[in-house]
Amino acid sequence: MREEKRKEQVAKNTGGIPGLFFFACFLLFVAVVPLFSQNAEEIEVLLSRDAVTYEEAAWFVLRIAEVPGISGSAEAFDYAWERYWLPSGAEPGAAARLDGVALLVMQSFGYKGGAMYTMTKSSRYAYRELVYCGVIQGRVEPAMNVSGELLLYMAGRVLEQ
Repeated sequence: MREEKRKEQVAKNTGGIPGLFFFACFLLFVAVVPLFSQNAEEIEVLLSRDAVTYEEAAWFVLRIAEVPGISGSAEAFDYAWERYWLPSGAEPGAAARLDGVALLVMQSFGYKGGAMYTMTKSSRYAYRELVYCGVIQGRVEPAMNVSGELLLYMAGRVLEQ
């Protein structure tokens, strides 16, 4: 008899655990869904751009590279600029060139590169290295503006490797 009462009491006391578990899952779902929708909106905006700016490129690439402590696009540009991860003439609002974004990608993801890139750390050799690695493909040239679609494609190729 005592054993039955004890089992009933244990069942009553633990009956709240599944409910608590489902409540915690619900809270997690409510907290995470806006994050994914915000990322989807940002990607849609990026895809709609014919030419991204250096500020947008820095923000996107540094987030993908999981650089800690970056909270906004201006801060991302400054972070990359201070570390010489952007070409010397880069302005935050200027259209990003492919060779400049290649330098940003090489530096932020820590690509070693070949002999010439290792000696110069220039955007020219960063571009050539990413073409060699297959990150940049197709009919492109170093001076062309980077579209949002091309930036997303490059990010996907880098993460794939």
